[in-house]
Amino acid sequence: MKLKNTLGVVIGSLVSATSISALAQGQGAVEVEAFGKHYFTDSSRDVQRDGELYGAGASYFLTDDVSLGLSYGEYHDLTSQDPVGAGGHKDIKGSLTSLDATYHFGQPGVGLRPYVSAGAAHQSIGQAARGGRDHSTFANVGTGVKYYFTENFFAKASVDGMYNIDADEAEWMAGVGVGLNFGGGAQQQVAQVEPTPAPAPAPMVDNEPEPEPELVRVELDVKFDFDKARVREESYNDIKNLADFMQQYPQTNTTVEGHTDSVGTDQYNQRLSERRAQAVREVLVNQYGVESQRVDSVGYGEARPVADNSTEEGRQINRRVEAEVEAQVR
Repeated sequence: MKLKNTLGVVIGSLVSATSISALAQGQGAVEVEAFGKHYFTDSSRDVQRDGELYGAGASYFLTDDVSLGLSYGEYHDLTSQDPVGAGGHKDIKGSLTSLDATYHFGQPGVGLRPYVSAGAAHQSIGQAARGGRDHSTFANVGTGVKYYFTENFFAKASVDGMYNIDADEAEWMAGVGVGLNFGGGAQQQVAQVEPTPAPAPAPMVDNEPEPEPELVRVELDVKFDFDKARVREESYNDIKNLADFMQQYPQTNTTVEGHTDSVGTDQYNQRLSERRAQAVREVLVNQYGVESQRVDSVGYGEARPVADNSTEEGRQINRRVEAEVEAQVR
């Protein structure tokens, strides 16, 4: 195949690739390239000067990093070391077909990707001193770097070592190239975007005013027999109710107030009212466990009647001990 035909195929491939909308790197991508390399020949070939290798290639990415490529190039500017007849130095023509596996370092995308390669090649090249062609098999190793200006367009520089298995000789090349990359899957992966959590609802503000504290009251009214200061049995439940309330609300205190009817002297009735108040206090403290410092007692004698002392019924009502306890409850 002539070089111009080869380059025509490559250029056509590059133009076709630019029309493909799904251009991308990575696994499944195809790269096509055109290259030029300086060929450093072995001295045993009787070549006057080193030549150039121009060609093109295509490779397929088996993974995001590993590709398998096939290339073809033709030699130019190779001449024989010694003149051949009257025609001067002989132009030497030839071609090189290579199959190489390449490992790329770094991540697919815009930027630099160094690489190493290894493979095999077949060379068909004219004889320097006689007619016919030499056919040689080479083992290739190489290294280089690609720079991707975009996801798809790149330039490269490379150095390739070639070992001629048939002649047990080594040659090498250094070159540059440009190419296109398209059809891969690395850029088709859509980044998974975590959904933005909905903002937490604003805390509910309770605009209702706090309820006013409720006043709770317990009252005690213990009746006594005439001229007695002993607590009747039927009055103990009432006294216990008061004690339970004070235990439930330990911040409360109370004053037990003793009273009498109008029978007797003022001095006697005063002392009697005090004994009655003290009797109820002792039941609260000693029998029902209310702390002593929370209960006071006082006597008012006959000074504070609540009923008519001229009747028996009135006097019975006035023979009493009273107490009350208040507590604020929310």
